[in-house]
Amino acid sequence: MSNDNKPVERRGWLTRLRQQISGEPADRDELVEELREATERGLVDSDALEMLEGVLAVGDLHVRDIMVPRSQMTVVHRDDASSKLLPIVTESGHSRFPVLGEDRDQVVGILLAKDLLRYFAADKAADFDIREVVRPAVFVPESKRLNVLLKELRTSRHHMAIVIDEYGGVAGLVTIEDVIEQIVGDIADEYDVEEDQEIRRESARQFTLKALTRIDEFNSYFATRFSDDEFDTVGGLVAHQFGRLPRRGEAIVIDGFEFRIIKVDHRRIDLMRVLAPRDIAVAPLRTGGA
Repeated sequence: MSNDNKPVERRGWLTRLRQQISGEPADRDELVEELREATERGLVDSDALEMLEGVLAVGDLHVRDIMVPRSQMTVVHRDDASSKLLPIVTESGHSRFPVLGEDRDQVVGILLAKDLLRYFAADKAADFDIREVVRPAVFVPESKRLNVLLKELRTSRHHMAIVIDEYGGVAGLVTIEDVIEQIVGDIADEYDVEEDQEIRRESARQFTLKALTRIDEFNSYFATRFSDDEFDTVGGLVAHQFGRLPRRGEAIVIDGFEFRIIKVDHRRIDLMRVLAPRDIAVAPLRTGGA
């Protein structure tokens, strides 16, 4: 019975919304304003309003606005042995990887992590040949609008596209998730830390750490003595130790702590996984109960 009522409820919601929006909005700003007024009257849920605004904004955005820049792409090479590919796949956390040929502007296809891991699961790593499993790559110009890209990716059932610049060189990559996040907001994953939480403990020695965590807070938590004379945040300290902006999956050890990059954009580190030394005294890990 509830299923039969859903179309009626949907029509009623749309009817009330049309009644709320009097006449034809003069432009998009006026439409958004009327949608916000409808939200205040309880006709539109606030989450629905956010998505509607995202849908309208997507038409104004281009691929270049959201793509992962070339310098931050995690890639594999066509001539790499499977033993070299495995650490890249397992440490990066990605499911798809551009496969490069002779240089960084020659993307010969896409490697799916499951295609590689299947060989290791069957103990046939020696038989793996990337040329036999590589999938075709989709190429899009950086000027393409996101609403057009989303439709094309859904139609072709591709998850990732390689972004090319006006000269035909690789500018970056974009995924269907990147586009969807412009509509629904960030899609949380297992690495995400609560907004009011800087450090999240995962196991006895493993932690997820926001890069903007202040060094003095890190020192207080782990009873360490990292200097904050030059940098205020742990992310700043780690980037300095790398000597550049690191890529996702890269790791560095500082005073016995391993910092592995989980999330990074083209400007700064966002999230890290921290593996503490065995001799560091942190609070006992809770195993259950309040």
